[in-house]
Amino acid sequence: MGNTAEEGHELAAVCRIMQEQVTQITTMPVFLTSACGCRAQSDGGGMNVLLVHPSPLMYSKIYLRLEPLGLERVAQAIRSAGHAVRLLDLQIFRHDDYFRELRDFQPEAIGFSLNYLANVPEVIDRALATKHRQPASFVFVGGHSASFIHQELVEHAPEAIDCVIRGEGETVTPQVLDTIPGGGLEALPGVATLRGMGPQPTLLASLEQHLPARDLTRRRDKYFIGVLDPCASIEFTRGCPWDCAFCSAWTFYGRSYRQMAPEAAAEDLARIREPNVFIVDDVAFIHPEQGMAIGQAIESRRIRKQYYLETRCDVLLRNREVFAYWKRLGLTYMFLGVEALDAEGLRLYRKRATPHGNFEALEVARTLGISVAVNIIADPSWDEERFRIVREWAISVPEIVHLTVNTPYPGTETWFTESRKLTTLDYRLFDVQHAVLPTKLPLQRFYEELVQTQAVLNRKHLGLAALRQTMGRALGLLAQGQTNFLRMLWKFNGVYHPERQYADHLRPVTYAVQPPAAGMSKPTSAQLHVHASTASQRRSVQTEA
Repeated sequence: MGNTAEEGHELAAVCRIMQEQVTQITTMPVFLTSACGCRAQSDGGGMNVLLVHPSPLMYSKIYLRLEPLGLERVAQAIRSAGHAVRLLDLQIFRHDDYFRELRDFQPEAIGFSLNYLANVPEVIDRALATKHRQPASFVFVGGHSASFIHQELVEHAPEAIDCVIRGEGETVTPQVLDTIPGGGLEALPGVATLRGMGPQPTLLASLEQHLPARDLTRRRDKYFIGVLDPCASIEFTRGCPWDCAFCSAWTFYGRSYRQMAPEAAAEDLARIREPNVFIVDDVAFIHPEQGMAIGQAIESRRIRKQYYLETRCDVLLRNREVFAYWKRLGLTYMFLGVEALDAEGLRLYRKRATPHGNFEALEVARTLGISVAVNIIADPSWDEERFRIVREWAISVPEIVHLTVNTPYPGTETWFTESRKLTTLDYRLFDVQHAVLPTKLPLQRFYEELVQTQAVLNRKHLGLAALRQTMGRALGLLAQGQTNFLRMLWKFNGVYHPERQYADHLRPVTYAVQPPAAGMSKPTSAQLHVHASTASQRRSVQTEA
């Protein structure tokens, strides 16, 4: 049950899903099993609550494994309300470990994070299995994607999923736990059940509330992003004032934008033991004064880390002095969502950017000495020639270039407006690594071209090529017992395989996506936004290139 956050930032960047992860890191819809059978709360008034993050997606099996920051924040909110909390991350642990946790901890309430559509079947199956083993338990699930598909989730498994909470979870989750024994969950803000839905969810009053309960995350040495191994995560802001057509970060927050106080941000950073930190903000350092103030607070505390962040090309150009300052503080890697090489592609995605500006930003990052990963969105309409052009560009630049597949996603504007008919309703294929729209090339041929283009990254930045460039760093990690980065160097061919990706389309589908009504030209704010923001939360930002 995470929050923003949620959406390409590894050493081999994955854009949109990581942009959504950023959003998902602050979201946390919640599902609860029916309240009628729950056990009474303990004598102390609190429940045993188990929070669970689902298994990794396809791309993250190679490039990254991020700590469940949103889940940690929700855990802190629940713990502050007087409940006993454990956290289990199935990116690291196995399903057998989950069932062992059920047996040993005997939780009255179990919450699953659901940040990505591809995890929907796994979460539903685990909810059903949980109810089978512990019929009296509450099962609640949260996450970015759940906010957008709340109704279909309860319809998929009404016997296991009794309510969904849309929106940020830190505030409402303790209220849900308090309300369960007496019923009436659907009266709470953002909570939906088969009987109805409560008022619109409310935004967390302050990002300084409920800082992550990192002490609950086990085996933290398993979290990494590329060569930053191990790597913790932190957030300084939530929301995005831009409105890219393919992204759900801004629709989740209603285009609101909130910042953490610099001293509070530095305090949270000071609590992190890991030497490396991923800043999960959707767009880092939009406002230069905040970036400088946080940096100064960090510098005054003599905190020294290596940082990875993501931002926009136009923000880098406008605030390059901030990024130069953070380079001195330890900024090592940066993700830039280039998305398209041509003006037409940028216009279609409503990036409000230009190719010239994007290429200039890459030059600025090179000048600063910051390693850059970029994402290009591969459209199903691409033919061999288009793939060839992108491959040649990827080979010609020093940056790490990764491709994601253009995917209409619940919560995005393109989910409503995309005129091409979905070719699959399998949640598992909505991972931006599969094509869910008609392809111009035969589907298997499309995957062959996609993987061939992705392989540029493999040749340039993985395997022996990467090992030669990072030999000293790799040996140092190995000496410390850190093997995440070394293991990732050899995984590409085992994960990206056109025959396997094609075969994924032939698997039987148990739970089907519910597509939007056809023929919509432009969705309304009510259809898009999870949260309604105030004028003060929509900080004025110049979004034109």
